[in-house]
Amino acid sequence: MRILYAGSPAPSAKVLDHLAQSETIEVVGVITQPDKRRKRGSAKEGSAVANVAKKHRLNILKPHNLDEGFKESIKNIEFDVLVVSAYGKILPNWLLDKALIMPVNIHYSLLPKYRGASPIQSSILNGDKETGITFMKMSQSMDEGDIIEKFPILIHDSWNKTDLENALSDKSVEKILEVLNNIYADDYSLEKQDHDKASYCFKVQKQDSVVDFNSSSFSILNKFRALNEWPGLSFIHKEITIKIHKLHVEPCDLSFKPGEIISFKKEGITIKTIDSSIVITHLQFPNKKIISSQDAFNSYKGFF
Repeated sequence: MRILYAGSPAPSAKVLDHLAQSETIEVVGVITQPDKRRKRGSAKEGSAVANVAKKHRLNILKPHNLDEGFKESIKNIEFDVLVVSAYGKILPNWLLDKALIMPVNIHYSLLPKYRGASPIQSSILNGDKETGITFMKMSQSMDEGDIIEKFPILIHDSWNKTDLENALSDKSVEKILEVLNNIYADDYSLEKQDHDKASYCFKVQKQDSVVDFNSSSFSILNKFRALNEWPGLSFIHKEITIKIHKLHVEPCDLSFKPGEIISFKKEGITIKTIDSSIVITHLQFPNKKIISSQDAFNSYKGFF
């Protein structure tokens, strides 16, 4: 079976690595994002998918635009299935139509729930106990294609975005060959999505990091878990944005107002929420290193 693969980040790279080692799969090309600078002044680096493709000596395509020039560059590549996993751009219809059997997307939610750019964060933000992966036949509309197969997983209470993403990518690796072999053997069925049950999620923005203390402690803890990779969780005190690196929830005197600092001790900074309090034990001031609440107590005693 000939596969054209499109993906960019590390979870997607794990799937490509698995496909490239399969005796039944021929990866005829890999589409990924152009090289980028990870830090200011550093050399450009390839995506995780590009690095895996290079390791397996695969044909790598890094288009800046999916235009006529790109179309010309792949006109002689024939493939049975287009496999897409977190590529990072919307693929044009002509590319979807080029697959001799079908284009397949691996989406990190149980569709039609959480169509869009941030299904992993949304699952954690909303306190879901279960999510999963959906193998979907791609259509012209984003995440609205027919479902080939869904595989659920349980979300552990302690998991952050990184943990859940790893679990979902592991499930993708576990199931990808089974799904592709069934497609190639014409041993599958398609299920229409119930569009009335669809929900949507959007790209996480930097401003999403700021805590709203008029929220429950549970929802703040979920936000901390969901945004751990980027942009993180922060609060504003005396017009300074302070990043939170560790916190836990505690009951408190409910007479305090949401956002009010109840206490500042070596053990932590306790701040009132709508229903209890969060205790911050590790934090970071702008352009400073991460410190414990004990270090903050010694260095910033008059600030809080």
